[in-house]
Amino acid sequence: MSDPDAVFAALADPTRRGIYRALAGGGADTASGLARGLPISRQAVSKHLAALAEAGLVASERNGRETHYRPTPAPLADAAAWMNEVGALWDTRLAALARLVERPA
Repeated sequence: MSDPDAVFAALADPTRRGIYRALAGGGADTASGLARGLPISRQAVSKHLAALAEAGLVASERNGRETHYRPTPAPLADAAAWMNEVGALWDTRLAALARLVERPA
């Protein structure tokens, strides 16, 4: 299981979310290819890709002079599982509270 903190930290930045969304929608791409659709430089895209890679959200493959990045969905699934687990705990607590409030006096 990946570290949800790293995933949430990486995706806290709206530019990184946009880059990840672009990769998820279009498959593998280069930093230059991604930069064409964004109002930032290729170097900035590369830095954002490095942060996504550190969180395990993208993988890279070098092909000649270019590096192609592709999304890796497993860390997102792990983060979603963590949110579901925490959400279920709160659902249980809130249901218990509702039963207490609804109990006849």
